[in-house]
Amino acid sequence: MTSPIVLITGASAGLGVHFARQLSATGARLVLVARRKERIEALAAELGHARAVALDLSEAGAADRLLKDVASHGEHVDCLINNAGFGLRGRVAGQEAARLRQMIDLNCGVLTELARGVLPAMIERGRGGILNVASTAAFQPGPGMAVYFATKAFVLSFTEALHEEVRHSGVHVTALCPGPTNTEFAAVAGFKPSLQETFKTLSEQPGPVVAAGLEGLAANKAIVIPGTMNKLGAQGSRFLPRAVMRRMAGVLK
Repeated sequence: MTSPIVLITGASAGLGVHFARQLSATGARLVLVARRKERIEALAAELGHARAVALDLSEAGAADRLLKDVASHGEHVDCLINNAGFGLRGRVAGQEAARLRQMIDLNCGVLTELARGVLPAMIERGRGGILNVASTAAFQPGPGMAVYFATKAFVLSFTEALHEEVRHSGVHVTALCPGPTNTEFAAVAGFKPSLQETFKTLSEQPGPVVAAGLEGLAANKAIVIPGTMNKLGAQGSRFLPRAVMRRMAGVLK
C-alpha cells in the first residue's frame, strides 16, 4: 500500500499549516494548495513528501485547474481538507460587492466543486475522506459579518447532507466547526486592533482544533465542534429565539 494522498487547501497559514504538519506526521503524502507561493513552497520543503501548488482558488476556474493538476501528476485524492476561505467584517451595504462574491465563491463554490471532483473516485474505491472547515458561525446569523456567517451555514448544511448521501459507501465526510481560533483570521477579516485582542483572548489554539477535526473524520462524525464553550454556544440556537441570537451576535461584532 502506498501512502495516502491528502489534498489541503488554504495550507499556507492558520489551520491549514497545522493540518499539513499533523497529517505529514502520519506518513501521508500531501498536496498543499495556497496562493502565497513562497510560504507554500517553504512548508512543502519543511515537511517532505509534500508537493506545493501555488494557486489562488478564488479565481474563476481555479478548482477545475487544481483537479487537472492533480490528475496530471498521476495522483488520486484519498482525503480532501477543504480549508481555504476567508471572512470580512462590516455591514453588507459598506462592503465591495466583488469582494463579497469572491468570499461566496471561495467559501462555498470552490469547496463544493472540489468535493464533487474527488467524490466519485472515493466512492468507487470504497474509502476516502472529506473534511470541510465550517465554523460555529454556521449555527446563527451574524450581523456585521452577514455573508461570512451565511457561507459557513452553507458549508455545514452541505456537509451534513453529503455525509448522509455517502454514509454506506466507506467514504467519511465531516464538518469541522471551530469557534474563535488563534490564527490570522481576525486580522484578514478587518477586525479593529481592540477586537483582535478580544478575539485572541477567546480563541482556541489551532493544533487541538485540527486534531479534533481529524479524529472526528476518522470516526466519521458528521459534525465536530471543538471546545466545551463552543459546543454550548452552537446549541444556543436550539433554545433561544432567533431574534435573540442575531442580536447577541451583532453585539459581539
